[in-house]
Amino acid sequence: MINNKPPRDGYGEALLDLCRNDENILVLDADVAKSTRTIWVKEQFPNKFLDVGISEQDLIGISAGLASEGIVPFASTYGVFLSGRGFDQIRTTVCYDDLNVKLVGAHAGISVGPDGATHQALEDMALMSVLPNMTLIAPCDSNEAYSATMAMFKHKGPCYIRFGREAIPLFTNKEDDFQIGKAKVLKEGNDCTVFACGSMVHEALMAQEILEKEGISISVVNVHTIKPLDNETVLKFAKKTNCAVIAQEHQKIGGLCGVVSQYLAQTYPVPIEYVGVADTFGESGEPAELMKAYGLTKNDIVLAVKASISKKK
Repeated sequence: MINNKPPRDGYGEALLDLCRNDENILVLDADVAKSTRTIWVKEQFPNKFLDVGISEQDLIGISAGLASEGIVPFASTYGVFLSGRGFDQIRTTVCYDDLNVKLVGAHAGISVGPDGATHQALEDMALMSVLPNMTLIAPCDSNEAYSATMAMFKHKGPCYIRFGREAIPLFTNKEDDFQIGKAKVLKEGNDCTVFACGSMVHEALMAQEILEKEGISISVVNVHTIKPLDNETVLKFAKKTNCAVIAQEHQKIGGLCGVVSQYLAQTYPVPIEYVGVADTFGESGEPAELMKAYGLTKNDIVLAVKASISKKK
């Protein structure tokens, strides 16, 4: 049994299943098909695959044209280039026209490792979350990436999904219910709630085990859909624990940290601590070393939980 898999594997597996069963899907890539796992489609369903080369704006423009003709395009490349170089086309062509384009940002976060700052997408969720009509998803492991991809296909309208390069322990199942816009409660406790997405969900679960041994009881909520946010669950657990930690492999500014904070500021203000990159660029290094250096580990979540609890009235 495989206990660790990169989330991109789940994406590639879902694409293969979709290509087997649907006539209207087309998978596009920007010369990184091996990395995004779209090469599996190229090898098994070459008539459903198109590589546009290193041309992210064209990747999005072509996808928009296909969507306008009823095709469901999945446009894949590194998240930093998709969201950064292609932002104008995503905003003006895809979102403004509310086109059914599926945007897939691979190799997101700082754990890309040796590729360094130019390839580490730490701003993509902030960029995508402000766009009207956009749905934003960050699955926590390979199985959830599979489920999220299948759900994206059924969802009508622009979607952006992001995931990292590194293998993550599998702790969900493909058979688990996955609903866009509905968070998953993984642990329930009374002292603090950790709202997390992507790779930080597993870190939060490990932090929960550490804190439990110290007599601190926390809830862990997997907020896989950043937009639309599951306001009901966020509010429920803010009221339950009266403090929170928000964790994302992304800048602390924007993304999940931004949308949860903004919502709670308007509805039920509580002390909040953030686990994320502190307004800086990354650097080259081994993934685990970078996660530690930039404060994105279970131990950082433990410290943030204690800090948040200390601020409760």
